[in-house]
Amino acid sequence: MTIGLLATITILEGKNEEFEQAFLDLTDAVRANEPGNIFYALHKSPDNSRVYRVMEQYESSEALDLHRKSDHFKQANKQLGGLVAAAPEVEILEAVTR
Repeated sequence: MTIGLLATITILEGKNEEFEQAFLDLTDAVRANEPGNIFYALHKSPDNSRVYRVMEQYESSEALDLHRKSDHFKQANKQLGGLVAAAPEVEILEAVTR
């Protein structure tokens, strides 16, 4: 079953550029190393420049689990952890498909 993930991340004041660069590096690593990832994209709120939303989709819950256990994800979380104001709000969703 295809799995979607939406994460809302609020970052610390003045950390936009550093956050975006680190997240885009992670995005490159996900796309290059995770065949079970369908898409992985960062979006910034037009109403609040400190709020970002990540949209992700995986072929299965196993692919999502492999993402969370990957070295590049763990390494990025160490860097990103110092840039966020609070823990991300994460919602896991089941895709509706034919």
